[in-house]
Amino acid sequence: MKAEKIKIDSEFIRLQDLLKLGGATDTGGHAKLAIQDGEVKVNGEICTMRGKKMRAGDVAEFKDLSLIVE
Repeated sequence: MKAEKIKIDSEFIRLQDLLKLGGATDTGGHAKLAIQDGEVKVNGEICTMRGKKMRAGDVAEFKDLSLIVE
């Protein structure tokens, strides 16, 4: 699995925005569908909340990509 670190300048980033920013999905709409379909894991557990607040240290996994929030 490929791991990518995503640095944020705010307290948090929403899960769907993280997937788009990290290049896991091409669009926010695709990110939304992937999350709703249970295809995304947050910190090792399936997450279906697209507005989930991701903070430093959180990890999102989608397909063969792991996005680590810094």
